[in-house]
Amino acid sequence: MNITTRVIVRAGGHCELCGANDALGVYAIPNSGDRSIEDASVAVCSTCADVLGHDNQAQNESYWRCLQHGMWSPHPPVQVLVLRLMNQFKSQSWVQDALESMFIEDETRLWADADGAGDDLEPTLDCHGVALNAGDCVVITKDLAVKGTSFVAKRGTAVRNISLTNNPTQIEGRVNGTRIVLLTQYVKKSL
Repeated sequence: MNITTRVIVRAGGHCELCGANDALGVYAIPNSGDRSIEDASVAVCSTCADVLGHDNQAQNESYWRCLQHGMWSPHPPVQVLVLRLMNQFKSQSWVQDALESMFIEDETRLWADADGAGDDLEPTLDCHGVALNAGDCVVITKDLAVKGTSFVAKRGTAVRNISLTNNPTQIEGRVNGTRIVLLTQYVKKSL
């Protein structure tokens, strides 16, 4: 079984955030330290994946009320993602109530708190040394076999709305409908 299949099986075939069971994929949680991709991924439906892909997720506060389902997950990556998303809306009474009733281990809470890339991190640069920012569009410069899947990310494929990670040599983006990690040495910024 590949990573995507294992994460979806762990999730019981349902989105671990909202409970939907259609169009499932895997979302790799940014800033997850040295955890494996499988141990830092969450099964998400296409709707949750689309909302997660927006730079300003706070615009979607009404959608994220579904987190009241995901907050009861026993799986640390789900707890981390739910906590990070809820922290964007801490001033809302429904979030305050949910956070008070949510149980999370100290180690998992530390992981959730490590969500921001600090200003002291080195910049993420493409293969030509051009700085990359969250939301940029890049083009893949070499055919890349994608670990845990059965497809190859082809040279020339545009990857829109990228996300940065805490590792300046990696970015995240969606290729063939699957969110993957790409090495920056194999992408160039699209102008």
